Amino acid sequence: MAFVLFPTTFGECTVAWNDAALTRFRLPDVDGAEGRGASGGDGRAREDEAPGWVRAVIGRVRRHFEGDLQDFSDVSLHWPLVSDFQRAVYAQALLIKAGGTRSYGDIARAMALGPEGARAVGSALAANPWPLLVPCHRVVSANDKMTGFSAPGGVRTKTRLLVLEGAELISE
Repeated sequence: MAFVLFPTTFGECTVAWNDAALTRFRLPDVDGAEGRGASGGDGRAREDEAPGWVRAVIGRVRRHFEGDLQDFSDVSLHWPLVSDFQRAVYAQALLIKAGGTRSYGDIARAMALGPEGARAVGSALAANPWPLLVPCHRVVSANDKMTGFSAPGGVRTKTRLLVLEGAELISE
């Protein structure tokens, strides 16, 4: 599996792909640490060696971090990496546009899940192999509290992304 580490204004990200789709995306650590390890194996390439469609995604990620907010719902993702349930949750997350948020419970209700649905949604989002591209950072607790973000930097990264996107955040 090929992958590229690339600089952005948020820090160094990593993208990995196969012949047809992205297999992984990694956000930078809060302190700008490199995103190594997102590929799951050898195959590091230079950015200029990546296929044109991968370079286009990299360009869009950079623009997003620079404030030209992007909708990544058209990016080709390698769906066999995730379960049918995870894919359904990610489809709901992809509906949340930049600047907006939804709660775990909102997504559970949209999927007609029972009382434990919000917890299952949270578990699915925690396993998201494409944070930012599948905008799991836009999912918050029922009281708009910043909880649960498994990407590098945790809740701090989640908050930075939401601020960048102009989401209304409630301060205690």
